[in-house]
Formats: sequence, C-alpha cells, structure tokens
Amino acid sequence: MDCGDYGSGTFNCNLETKIVSNTNKHIVILGAGESGIGAGILAQQKGYKVLVSDNGKIKDRYKAMLEQYDLEWEEEEHSVERIFAAAEVIKSPGIPDSVPLIKELKAKGIPVISEIEFAGRYTDAVKICITGSNGKTTTTLMTHHILKKAGLDVAVCGNVGESFAKLVALEPHDYYVIELSSFQLDGMFNFKAEIAVLLNITPDHLDRYNYDMNAYAESKFRIIQNQTNEDYFIYNLDDEITTNKINNKQIKAKTYSFSLNQELEEGAWLDKQEQINILTNKQQHLIMSIYDLAQKGKHNAQNSMASGISGSILKIRNEVIRESLSDFQGIEHRLEPVVSVHGIQFINDSKATNVNSTWYALESMDKPTIWIAGGVDKGNDYTMLYGLVKQKVKGIVCIGEENSKIHAAFGDVIEDIYDASTIEEAVGMSYRLAKKGYNVLLSPACASFDKFENYEERGNLFKRAVRML
Repeated sequence: MDCGDYGSGTFNCNLETKIVSNTNKHIVILGAGESGIGAGILAQQKGYKVLVSDNGKIKDRYKAMLEQYDLEWEEEEHSVERIFAAAEVIKSPGIPDSVPLIKELKAKGIPVISEIEFAGRYTDAVKICITGSNGKTTTTLMTHHILKKAGLDVAVCGNVGESFAKLVALEPHDYYVIELSSFQLDGMFNFKAEIAVLLNITPDHLDRYNYDMNAYAESKFRIIQNQTNEDYFIYNLDDEITTNKINNKQIKAKTYSFSLNQELEEGAWLDKQEQINILTNKQQHLIMSIYDLAQKGKHNAQNSMASGISGSILKIRNEVIRESLSDFQGIEHRLEPVVSVHGIQFINDSKATNVNSTWYALESMDKPTIWIAGGVDKGNDYTMLYGLVKQKVKGIVCIGEENSKIHAAFGDVIEDIYDASTIEEAVGMSYRLAKKGYNVLLSPACASFDKFENYEERGNLFKRAVRML
C-alpha cells in the first residue's frame, strides 16, 4: 500500500521508518471522544509527542483511557500556542471546519486531518468503507456480519463501533468495515478504500455545508478518492443525485450498482419475481427472495444488496451471504420494536435524524400511526413526507425546542399536533392519542442535541418511558 504524500510531509509504508521519523514530532488531537482517544493511542505508539485537547468537559470513561495510556490532555481549554506548533492536527468529526481555530490552522498551512486518514497510514488491511445519508450503519453492520460468518479476521469501526485508529494500534485485523460520515470524509486526503460503498445522497447536515447540496454531495464522493482500477465502487443506481454525479466523474475503480427498479447485467437487482440477484465478475450469481431478507422494507433491500455485493467481491460463498442476509439482526434505535401496550405498538426510530430516514420509517408503517417528531432542524424540507403523513399519520407529537416548521408543514392535514416538553410527556400524549391497532413511532427527522446528548440517549429514554406506561 502506498501511503502517499500529505502537505509537506511524505509517508511511506515502512512502519519502522515512520516511528523513527516521528520522534519528537508534535501532534495535537482536538476532541477527546472515541476517535480522539484512538488517534492519541496510535500516534503515541508511532513515536509522536501527543496532546489531546478538548474545549469541553471530557467524559470520565475517556479520562480513564487517557490516564491508562499515559496521554497528555487538557479539557475546557485549548493551549493555542502548542496547537499552532503542531506538525499536524487530528480533528474530531464533530468540530466544524468553520470554527475560527480550524480556519486559522489551515491558513497557517498546518494539516488538519481526520482520525481515519491518520490510521489509514498504518495498516495494509482491506478496508470496506460505507457512506450515505441513510442506511450506512445497518449496511456496515450487515457487511461485517457477512465477513464474520465467512470466518474472516474482521472488525467494524468508524462512525459506528470502535475507533479505527485504536483498533489499528491495539487489535489489528485483516479486514475493516468502516462507516464514514461526511464529516470524517472531509478530513481524508490520501486514504484509499479498497471497496467503497455509496448508498444514497439526500439532504442532511446542510447546516455544515452552507445549505449547499452540491457541496454535501461532493463530500460523500470523497469516498472514491485515490481508488485505482484494482479497487471497487458500489453505488445506488436508483438514487438520482448519485447517478447524476457519476455521469460527470472519471471513476477508476471497477463499479457495481444495485437497483430495485432495473434488471442489470452485473451488480444487484430485484427481478420481476421479486428475487434479489447478486452477480460480480460474471461468476458468483446469488438469487434469493426479497421475503427471505431479515430486514424488511425497500431501504433494507438496498442495504442488503450493497452488503451482498461486497461479500461477493471478496469471493465469500453464496450460501454464507444468503444465510447472513437472512439472519442479520437489526440495529438498536432503527425501526426497533419496543413493546405493545394494550394493542398499541411502540417503535423506536431515534436514529432517524433526517427527513429521508423518516420517509423510510413512515413508508414501512402498515398501521395507523402517531408520529413523534422534532429536535434540532438541520434545514429540513418536510415536503417529501406530506403524502405519507396524509396517508398514514393520525396525530403528531413534537419534542423539539422549535416546532413551528412541523406545525406549518402538516397543520392542514393533521388535526392533532401537540408539543411536548419531555420525551416522557411525548410518550404519554401519544399513548392517549393512539387506539388499539395503532403504531406509535419515534422518528424525529432531526438531530437530538437540543434536549439529549445523542440519538442513543433519546431512544433509550423513549424505551424507558414506554415501559413505564
């Protein structure tokens, strides 16, 4: 693997040379979360002098790890002089590029990279990298499930699971299945994915991209940078934004697409008999009924196709891929059935932090539904939900700090729209609105950080409140 150049430094793949050349070289890591701690462990292992700096309060579990690995750290401040003396800065994906400190670092020519970029220099493993506005966690875990069942030495990391850098440092593997957000991709320059998967591109995080959809789409397409004709790119042929972009790009990798609407010569497709076909290299042809997939719904059929293509590229036997797609267990907080109370089914879809994810959730509802929505609006356009809401939703309970856009979007089709100040109040309101045979769906279409630490906390509090009914 050729690690390439970045900025003024050259990185080759002789690990011993790297360790020597990094001696007395100062590196700063901004953000002491999962990725920051992992980057710190790897950087120290490779001979860097490391400072982990967090402008906020560091969680106790991460402080314990900093102490365990004897990493220098600071919280609730940034030592600016030391940061500007760094040879390189590794930034948490949660820190926007628009922050003045980041702008000044770049203006001074100090490289600012992601933990994924940094860790990629120190492994020759095969990297299956998955991005998209929706479905990337499910597809990442599903792909890992296939590889694990096939007996490969594989780990899952990135935007889900453990830090990639930490695994490279402490628990190296032959294969990594890496979920990548656009924020992580923005800090990646010389990193190369052997298999790159782009599931879809729909409006999300537009507040981080100056509400420029093209800029957001270009960020997603960074997943194919540095690929050669020995690598693979898997993409969704049914996604209009993706296909329009591909038509204007020169792609060196071997491409496979997947589609629910078109029968293909290679890749993955749904035929007229509702059989999923997966064919790569004109050799391995897997056929299975869409009804045998463990994860239901059209979006999960697409996720299964993408995962199946990855497994087929790696020459995993059809029987293993078929069995894996049939028995894969869904992820927490994504269309997760909680419990039925007096004939009312409560469903936790807290991971739906954008409108498109919520569209998939509402599309899969087969009963009248009370919809719990709201949070931090990232420039949402609710127009695409209008038809589904009119068809399936009987009441809306809002949990965000600012709910006026939801009221405005659906007030003329839904008579019962209420505001709740807590998740417990939202669950109680929904329970009273629902009737026997209804669903109550938490699918916020918004980020969680106005009231919650993250979508996991929001989902866990929802489940707890439901179980207390």
